[in-house]
Formats: sequence, C-alpha cells, structure tokens
Amino acid sequence: MQHPATPILNVLTYLPERRIVSTPAMFGVEYEDLRLPTGDGETVNAWFVRAVGNPVGHLLFAHGNAGNIGDRSPVLAMLAAVGFDVLIFDYRGYGRSTGRPSERGTYLDARAARAALLAQEGVEAERVVYLGKSLGGGVMLELATVYPPAALVLMSTFTGLKDAARAVYPFLPKVFVPGAYPSLRRIPELRCPVLIMHGDSDELLPVRMGRALFEAAPEPKELVIYPGGGHNDLIGMPGWAEGVAEWVRRTLDG
Repeated sequence: MQHPATPILNVLTYLPERRIVSTPAMFGVEYEDLRLPTGDGETVNAWFVRAVGNPVGHLLFAHGNAGNIGDRSPVLAMLAAVGFDVLIFDYRGYGRSTGRPSERGTYLDARAARAALLAQEGVEAERVVYLGKSLGGGVMLELATVYPPAALVLMSTFTGLKDAARAVYPFLPKVFVPGAYPSLRRIPELRCPVLIMHGDSDELLPVRMGRALFEAAPEPKELVIYPGGGHNDLIGMPGWAEGVAEWVRRTLDG
C-alpha cells in the first residue's frame, strides 16, 4: 500500500530533466544509444560506452535524483579512460525514458539496465560492478541484494529517504516521509565487496550517513572520506576515477 504522503515526497525527491544537453560524443567517446523495456511496460533510455583498452570491469551506473544521463557525459568519458565499460541509464520520467518516477519504478529500471549490460558483447558477469551516486546508491543497493554484483560502489548516498528528507527538508513533518530506499537496513544483506565514498562537507547528505552505511556493511568493505568534499564534488576530485579503477582492480584480481 502506498504511503499517503508519497506523491508529495516524490515531487521533492525526483527532479527529472527531459532535455539532453550533451552526449559522450561531445567528449570524444563513442556510445550506443539503447531503449530498454522494463518489466512493467515502460521504456528506459540508456547509453553504453566501451573502455579505452582492456576493461578493468563493467560498470552499471545509477545517477542521482536530478537532471538526466546527458549531464553525466563527462563522467562517462572519465570512467572509460581509466578502463571501464559503462552502462548508464535514465530512470523513468527522466530524459527520453517513458513514465513517471517512483521507488518501485527505479528498481525495475535498474533491472532492465542490468540485463542490457549483461547482454553486451564481451561483458563478463563476474566483472560487473554497480556504481550508485546519491539516490542511485539506494537503487543499486537494492539491486545488489537481489542480484549481487562482483563489487558495489556507493557515492554520497543516504541511509534511507526518511533520513535524507529530514536532512534536506527539515521543515517536513515526519508523517510526510515514507521509509523509501531503506539502505541502512539493506546493507547488512550485501554479498559483495563495497566501497563507500563520501565528502565530509556534504551539504545535502551529511557524512554521518556514509559512516553509518560503512559500519553496517559486512566485510569486505572500504570507506573513503574526501576532506572538504561537497555533495557533487567527488567526481571532480583529482584521481577520483583512477581511485575507483584501482579499487575495482584490487578487489576483483586480488
């Protein structure tokens, strides 16, 4: 049964943009434009880029709650340059994806994206890594508990939407905050290594959330705190992409 305040919170949680302002091609990266059917009849738009050279791993990338995949074009170029194949997808209602966003809908979108990544030539299931940023961390964590990847990377993500809403919208009465994306409750169920990355100056989702997720996660796990890092700063930090690639290489190859 839907929480009575869910429609209100959805307006505050999902901030989709329809217009695609850039593509990986604008950053010198070839890409495949995909249309993926979901289990409930929607169509999700995704892009797939190949690694430069032999791939370190194959990333399934779930972005944050605002914009669309076009805004992440520079990130795709960075990740491809350090050796990742990447499939990034837009949630329903974002960019060219059909439908309207919802918690259940984002989970179904992630399943469609995972299936599409595994269907790509040369992609090995034992080297698939999930990467979730902010809201995407909650989406990828749910997927990981059902379909475990080789490894999971959580960036600037929250312990749960209830906790996130209190941090971002402290004026909201508790009745308006359903317990969506319960990441702190889910993370003990993980069956894969996890890397948690958070800025200690995150102005939206306090660093305590990253620390709490780390404490609750089973081994093997690693926590990286970026001094002075705000919510959207980590990707711009020197060596961020190389650090992710090094951790994945070390984790998958020992």
